[in-house]
Amino acid sequence: MWTRTGIATLFCGLLSTAVGAADNLEAQVSQSDIDIIIELGFGGKWQPEYEGSDDYELSPWPTIGIGYVALPGLFTIGTVEPDRAGLSFGPAFNYISERNLDDDPDLFGLDEVDSTFEAGIGARYQWTHAEVWGEVRYAFGGAEGFVGEFGANAVVRPVPELELKLGPFASAASGDYMQSYFGVSPEEAANTGFRVAPYDADGGFKTAGLKGSARYEFRPTWFLNGEASYSKLIGDAGDSPIVEAGDEDQFTLGLGISKKFSLDVF
Repeated sequence: MWTRTGIATLFCGLLSTAVGAADNLEAQVSQSDIDIIIELGFGGKWQPEYEGSDDYELSPWPTIGIGYVALPGLFTIGTVEPDRAGLSFGPAFNYISERNLDDDPDLFGLDEVDSTFEAGIGARYQWTHAEVWGEVRYAFGGAEGFVGEFGANAVVRPVPELELKLGPFASAASGDYMQSYFGVSPEEAANTGFRVAPYDADGGFKTAGLKGSARYEFRPTWFLNGEASYSKLIGDAGDSPIVEAGDEDQFTLGLGISKKFSLDVF
């Protein structure tokens, strides 16, 4: 029978083997042969159950980024030197859990909203001590429409292995998305006995806030990643009766691990 100590020992052994194998693969590619630098990782994020909720849950937090691409004879994007100024880009994801009204009696009578998945592309341009970034994602599932997020950060590196970022950000969404999470149809209002008034949520700015992150390279090309944010629902989102029943102040806290790969493809 496996004990907790035995399982922990096995897990640590498998992780150590995976780290060693990835490092050996990395060592076989010289800098002059690099065509693509990609980063993959995973973690968890503590975030509101849905937009405007005052209840929180742990959700997956994947890391997928592309820092450098070189197509011979065509173009080069990014840099193989991580601390140099340059452009990076990659897929952008987000996940919002279902809005289950059984757990929120204040919204009884309103429609439930299934889990929403968001996928798109993000880009950032970094200088030595600052950066600007943006993402465009398409939401599908419980809510549909486009979501955009953008911001700027101050960047500090107290030691070469540690990178700290802090700065403001904002988000916006299309009308379809806003209506799904923040709107109340006449039928829904009637189902609540007009305890909740009908409300049309138009597209526009959705949140504004502050986000910080920490990134520590605990061994070459392996990173511990942390992120925390505070945002306030604004515009039609902040005025929604759904948010009034929940909370316009939204917090997130994430922690994960990632590995950067340098590949010779072409």
